[in-house]
Amino acid sequence: VQLVESGGGLVQAGGSLRLSCAASGSTSNIDAMGWYRQAPGKLRELVAVITLGTGSPNYADSVKGRFTMSRDNAKNTMYLQMNSLKPEDTAVYYCYARTIRSGVAGYWGQGTQVTVSS
Repeated sequence: VQLVESGGGLVQAGGSLRLSCAASGSTSNIDAMGWYRQAPGKLRELVAVITLGTGSPNYADSVKGRFTMSRDNAKNTMYLQMNSLKPEDTAVYYCYARTIRSGVAGYWGQGTQVTVSS
């Protein structure tokens, strides 16, 4: 499985961005997908994750009500709509996919930088 993120950039506080993650390869084996982020000097943290076929995504408390994760199965693409952005949302955002073969280690994209100015 290969993952390629896009859509990051610089935005002012209160603004919006939409990240995309295009998946290719053995996408039919994916059973969970998600978004993580890592700010400078901090550990990588979960933003949103969904186990496919089980319902709605789960979000980190810090982004609930502001971020929305969605998927377009026909395009093998996952999105993260980010609204009401805050400076503390500044981080590199990574796309993640898990298969039975990969286990929790999963597959990762290269990351896309999101910078929110105050």
